[in-house]
Order: sequence, then C-alpha cells, then structure tokens
Amino acid sequence: METFSSRSTRMQHSHEGLDRVGGAGVSRVGLLRPLRRRDFRLLWTGMSVSLLGDGVFLVATTWTAYSLWDAPAALSIVGIALTGPTIACLLLGGAVSDRFDRRWVMALSDGGRGLAVGLLAALAFLHALTFATLVAVVAAYAVGAGFFTPAFESVVPGLVPGDELPQANALDQFVRPIALRMVGPAVGGWLVGAFGAGTAFALDAASFAACAAAVAVMRPPTRAVERTESTVAAVRDGFRYVRTHVWLWGTLVSAAVAYLVFLGPTEVLLPYVVKNRLQASAADLGIVLAAGGFGAIAAAAWMGQRGQPRRSITFVYACWTLATLAVVGYALGRTVPQLMLACLVFNGLEAAGTIVWSTVKQRQVPGRLLGRVSSLDWLISISLLPISYALTGPIVAAVGVSRTLVGAGMIGAVVTLAALFLPGMRAVEESGAAGSALRSA
Repeated sequence: METFSSRSTRMQHSHEGLDRVGGAGVSRVGLLRPLRRRDFRLLWTGMSVSLLGDGVFLVATTWTAYSLWDAPAALSIVGIALTGPTIACLLLGGAVSDRFDRRWVMALSDGGRGLAVGLLAALAFLHALTFATLVAVVAAYAVGAGFFTPAFESVVPGLVPGDELPQANALDQFVRPIALRMVGPAVGGWLVGAFGAGTAFALDAASFAACAAAVAVMRPPTRAVERTESTVAAVRDGFRYVRTHVWLWGTLVSAAVAYLVFLGPTEVLLPYVVKNRLQASAADLGIVLAAGGFGAIAAAAWMGQRGQPRRSITFVYACWTLATLAVVGYALGRTVPQLMLACLVFNGLEAAGTIVWSTVKQRQVPGRLLGRVSSLDWLISISLLPISYALTGPIVAAVGVSRTLVGAGMIGAVVTLAALFLPGMRAVEESGAAGSALRSA
C-alpha cells in the first residue's frame, strides 16, 4: 500500500502539457497523461531505471548469498538484512521527508544506496566478498530505502494535478512488475551467468546514480516545511493523525493482520507447490510469477483509463478481499496454467486496490503530514511479516500445505472484509468536498 497526499500547488504545472511532442496523443491515453508533466516524467523515468536495477540486484544478491554459504539460512539472513533496517528507519524517514526538501531526501538516499551496491561490485570483482560483508552492506542499502520510500510517496502529489493522481498511481503500479518481476530479474540472471555478480551489482549502482540525477534536476513547487518541532514531535503528530481517522488506522491494522495470515504462506509455499506437487521446473515457477506480473500490469492499464471509482473504499476492500481469496487457488491448482490464473487474479486485484487506496490518501491526507503517514502505512502494514514467515513452517508441519493455503486465503479474506464494516470506515467516500479542502493544507 502506498500513501500520498494532494495539494493545490500542483496546478502550477498545468502548462507543462504543451512542452513535448505528441502531448495531444498522450492525453488520449489516460495512463500516460501524467508523463506530460516534466517533473513527474523525470521522477517516473528515474524510478523505472532504479526499479530495473532492483530486479537485477535481487537476483545477484540471492545467487551471491548461496555461492558464499550454500544453505537455506543464508537467504533468510539476507532477507532480514533487506527488510529489518528499512522497517526501523521508516518513522524517521517519514519525519525527515516532511521537514526537509523531499527531492534531496530521495537523491541522498539513492546516492547512499548506489555507494553501498558499488562497494559490493568492487568486492565481487576483487573476489574479496564474504557472507558477513554481504549482509552488512545489504543492511546499509536497506537503510536508504527507509528514507526514500516515504519521500517518494509524498512528493508525487506536488507534481501532477489532482485529476491525474489515479493515472500517476497506475503508472507506478504498471512499471513495478515489469521492472521487478520480468525485465530486471531476466537481465540480472543473464549478467550473473555471463559476467558474474560484480557486473550485476555495478549496473544496479549505475541505476541509482541515474535516479539520483533525475531527481536532482526536478523543480517541484516550493512548500512550507515544519522545522521548528523535533523529530519525535513530528512522528507523534503522524501517529495522532492516523489514530483519529478510522479509514487509515482500520486499513493499516487489518492489512497487518491479513499479511500475517496469508503472505508468509503464499511466498513460501507457492514455489514448493510448483516444485514438489506439480514436479515442475524453475522455468515453470517463473512463468507462474510472470503471470502475476502481467495481471498487475493489466490492472494498472485498466485503472489508468478508468479513473477513481466513486465508492473508493468499498472498491479497495472488494479488490483486496477477492485477491486474498485467490490464495486458495494455489492450494487447488493441479497444473501450471491453473496456478498462473490464480497468480494473475491475485496480483491484478491487489494492484487495482492499491492504486485506488493511494489516490484516496493523496486526496485526504494534508501535505504537511504526508511523509509521516506514508511511513506509518508501510511500518504498520508489514510489521508482522517476520512472524508470518516464522509461523508458516510449523503450521505446514501440523496441517499440511493445502490446508495452510486454504486457511490463509479464507481467514485473510475475512479479516480484510471485516475492516470495511468498522464504524466510520466508509465516511471518506462521502467527504469529497472535505478532501478538496485538505489538499491545500
């Protein structure tokens, strides 16, 4: 889930639709409209290059971890290094992004991550990389993500008009599966196999440099920043805002519980089902995951043309509930095409709900609080994921793979849908006028 806000200062960029060849053609394709805006185009291009590098990085890191220590625990430790520091830094990153220029927060975060990955490349080329060093550098890399994420999510509403926010969010969801699930891993696997992990790490470092450069030359409208309060007070204000809005805290808490229930089993058991139940190959697993990427891309393209639904919160919860139910399809699938269909449905519905959810928050959360709400969104939603991964093994041992997946999908769907009926959850659907007032805050 992603958190944004909306502000009237975006209208200062309305002239930029005239600054490029083919602007009229782009206007007719709803998904592409935000790319008429120079600063958003720079941000999206830099982000796309960086995401491609991230796909390369994940393959190179996984392969290197197993090369240095050929045991399942290797990837578990690397996974903790990739997620733990990010979670730990999210609150601070959100406060910093609200108190300082978000453009430079992003540029410095990318610069730091580029240096970290560049160090991995140098050590790999020198054949001096150890497993302990890999984990330490990956942890440093993850710190940068804790600052970049809330800054990125809160800068977007200042770059496009309010009526283009759904398309901006759809473009984000459109490029992520392409870069992270398709092109990036494919390029990463080819580079590692042909030239070694050092070359793959070097490419990722270059992608961060490109993104930092794109962000640095942006010219977003100036905004008032709060520098008089302490960082602790800034974080406290973010908590207070989330706590007083049911549609925020209810969604974040329900997401945390739902992820606890279904995400660990999904991530751990889908590869197991492909390999052991279907007796299929790694290529078949790739095809299943690619179907999920295609589902997300198709959903993003459709939402980009459709725009924001009137019953936005209801739409979000309907998508997420049905997506979670699709996890049951992993238990029922007996062929690769059946698993492909389940993966496509799951990822497509998740993406559609996320696009609408992002736009709701862009239009409702005051700009001065946006970074902090964004960081809390990520922090609360994913806070129980380590427990989900830890519980999956014992539960499978007790009840089996199929029952674990069926239970994960059904219980997760019930938890998700129940939050929709919290008192006041759907009040935001009738507060369009209030949302317009909040945008200028």
